[in-house]
Amino acid sequence: MSTTFQLDTSTSRSHPTPTPLRRVTIPAIRQRKVDGVTAEPVVMLTAYTARQAQLLDEHCDLILCGDSLGQVIYGLPSSLQVTLEMMIAHGAAVVRGSYHAAVVIDMPFGTYEASPQQAFTNAARVLAETGAGSVKLEGGAAMAETVAFLTQRGIPVMGHVGLTPQAVNVLGGYNARGRSDVEAKKIVADAKALSDAGAYAVVIEGVVEPIAIAATKAVSCLTIGIGASAQCDGQVLVTEDMMGMFERVPRFVKRYAAMAETISEAVAQYAADVRARSFPGIEQTYQPK
Repeated sequence: MSTTFQLDTSTSRSHPTPTPLRRVTIPAIRQRKVDGVTAEPVVMLTAYTARQAQLLDEHCDLILCGDSLGQVIYGLPSSLQVTLEMMIAHGAAVVRGSYHAAVVIDMPFGTYEASPQQAFTNAARVLAETGAGSVKLEGGAAMAETVAFLTQRGIPVMGHVGLTPQAVNVLGGYNARGRSDVEAKKIVADAKALSDAGAYAVVIEGVVEPIAIAATKAVSCLTIGIGASAQCDGQVLVTEDMMGMFERVPRFVKRYAAMAETISEAVAQYAADVRARSFPGIEQTYQPK
């Protein structure tokens, strides 16, 4: 029997699922790429709450509880202010709200860079306290030793190269990477270093398309594109971006819905009904028997 919990939407309370369930495993995800070819691209989206995970779950292979929650949920200026406790709390909620997709949780800035031992201590805590299947960390060749250290000790790792948001102060902004020959070669070398170290997948973010394709061909592990190329082995987006929750739409995002407008219209109608005393009506109030 699965110990995963799902939300009972009729009561908004958590109950154990009544039937055995099997979540997608990280090895199964890794095996999608055979001899450099991924016949079925990997689908990944972000989630930060149990309900959001529940809605995404059946459609995704991977759900990422990303440190982008700093901006999306908390209104912070960047992901640098996100803490390990925040990631664990939201990651556990995402695991509770899903049963199919493998859950990946970002390691926040400052929790893994100092040493492989620091990374193991914090990554082990993340997996133990959330029930997630994998962690993700940023950085290329400099993090290869850490990736090897973690994977050899039973912690699956997803890497992240190209535009790495946690290094925004070094990069000088969120511009596309790989435009110079030196930077392009480094991105490919970084992806290969992580793959060779044992990462099962590498996110390639904000990289000019030919470099993303070159990196995908150069590594044996999966590549997950975001602002990269459809030729990557999979894709990820911040769900709130693709659902149209924000006015600003990054170049690499396709807006699949206009949820901000839908919510605004619904709230406007609610406000009008309250002011007109037409809500609550007979259907929403308790009458004497």
